[in-house]
Order: sequence, then structure tokens, then C-alpha cells
Amino acid sequence: MDQLTTASWQALMLLFTGDPALWEIVGISFSVSFRAIIIATPFALVVGFILAHTQFPGRRVLISTFNTLLALPAVVVGLTVYMLLSRNGPLGDWKLLFTQSAMIIGQIILCFPLLVAISHSAFQAADRKVWETSITLGAKPWQAMLTLMHEVRFGLMAAVIAGFGRIIAEVGSSMMVGGNILHYTRNIPTAIALETSKGAFAQGIALGIVLLFAALVLNFSLSFIQGKGEMAQ
Repeated sequence: MDQLTTASWQALMLLFTGDPALWEIVGISFSVSFRAIIIATPFALVVGFILAHTQFPGRRVLISTFNTLLALPAVVVGLTVYMLLSRNGPLGDWKLLFTQSAMIIGQIILCFPLLVAISHSAFQAADRKVWETSITLGAKPWQAMLTLMHEVRFGLMAAVIAGFGRIIAEVGSSMMVGGNILHYTRNIPTAIALETSKGAFAQGIALGIVLLFAALVLNFSLSFIQGKGEMAQ
């Protein structure tokens, strides 16, 4: 109990004294995840829209596939990306393994199915007359799609928040393809795993507090956005 109390006190000191090593790890973690979600979101929203408002062979199979991939383990994604980017892999010439770019690729794969599934549900729940009216008034398809996106903006924002929450805390993929390199690819989850394995709990607890606070903010934001969406209906 004394060890836990001491480690917790040291963790708070690290947080409030602005420990450079700790906040560097936090910065790397949020930088990688923000870039991943920014890259994945536009493509995922377009796919979600297509699945909701077009008919083509294999559409239901695709929807089922994306719903299945919601449970895709991070370590499986990490293994797949590692094999692709390793020296003997098909993309080995890119030399991306153990870089932030590799971490971003892994996180994009992780959050993409979630973004597609939630945005697809949001588009399906929208009034189809919005799309039909926009087309009737002479809007181009992409303009009508933007109008529909504005109509379901709360659902789409919820998708982005949920997707970011999915990747900011994942450890399996980042550890395998990033290599947990100090000052470069060491993010919050991989640093927690490393510090715990060394028995140095103070930094691990401090980073855990940051991660818990981020999760709290994301959940409050998601609840607020869902509430605004219900009020707008």
C-alpha cells in the first residue's frame, strides 16, 4: 500500500511539474492519433454514405464485413502491418517499420471500420428527402452529400470521437509497428506497458491518469453531441 501511495504521489508530481519526458510521450501519442483520425475520416464518411444511399452487388456483405471488423484486435492489425512493412514484406522498400508513419497506418486500419459503421447508421437515419430535394434543386451529387452530412453532423461527430477513443488507447499495433522508440514512437500505452514491466510505476500511473482524463473528456463530448443530436431531431 505504501508503494502504491508513493508511486501515486510521484505520478502527480510528474504531471504538475511538467516533466518533459512524460509530456513528450503524451505529445507523440496525441499527434499520431490525431493524424490517423484526420486521414481516415474523409474516406470513411464517403464509404458510409455510399453504403447508405446506393445499391450495388455485395453491399450487404460489405456492411456485414465492416460491422465484423469493429472487433478487430489491435495486435492482429499490428502483426499484419508488421508483415507488410518488414524488410522481407511486399512494402519493405518503403522503410516505414518502426516509424510514426507505421503507427498511423495501423491506427487508420483500426478506426476505419468504426467510422464507417457509425457514419453508415447516421446516414441511414437521415431523412432521404434531404438528398432528393438537393438533387431536385440542381445540386451536384457531392454538394447534396455535403448537405446531408450537415444534416447528420452530430452523428458524424460522434463517429469521429468514438474512432479517436478507439486508437488513442490501443497498445498492440503501436508496440509492434512502432517499436516503442524513445523520443520517436513511444506513446502513452506503450510507455505504460514498458514502465510497468520495469517496476517503475510512477510514470505509468501518470500516463494512465492522462489516458483516463482523455477518455473522460471523449465520453462527455460524445454524450453532449448525442444529446444535441436528439434535441435537433
